[in-house]
Amino acid sequence: MTEEAQALKKRTIDAIIDIEGGYSDHPADSGGATMYGITEAVARAAGHTGPMRDLPRPLAFQIYVARYWNPLRLDDIAALSVPIAAELADTGINMGPPTAARFLQRALNALNQGGRAFADVAVDGVAGGGTVTALQTFLRARGEKGERVLLRALNCLQGARYIALAENREKDEAFVFGWLEHRVVV
Repeated sequence: MTEEAQALKKRTIDAIIDIEGGYSDHPADSGGATMYGITEAVARAAGHTGPMRDLPRPLAFQIYVARYWNPLRLDDIAALSVPIAAELADTGINMGPPTAARFLQRALNALNQGGRAFADVAVDGVAGGGTVTALQTFLRARGEKGERVLLRALNCLQGARYIALAENREKDEAFVFGWLEHRVVV
């Protein structure tokens, strides 16, 4: 991995950790106690044995890389588009990598001109080679304008998901304003 790619990963994940903030144990949060947005269950699975308030930031960073960045193939995606990689990282961390991958797959399928630009990709929640190739083909054909439109599509899907969560689980209304404020960026 190039120094530039490593720096991008660090900047992106550090920015997400900053948005997630420090320790929280909100009664409406299904994840329970969190530190840097990492739930206790995830921290324990990564080997953290101490109080959640003491979760080291470097361990949180490692968790984000292993559980969210790598499964979404964000090194490959960042080589094509830094903004798309950053958006998918944020969505993957907040909603899970399969959801972020499905958002990308759905958006690419909707933007492939009825299959004339490239074949539909499976909406399977796995950011595999076909998804990365479709993204590359899309960006090559549509350029910067296409990148902006795809970012809007990803944010629309993310925002719609937040609204649906709040509609379906009243307790999520405690978080929807912040989710929309910090995570849906146009």
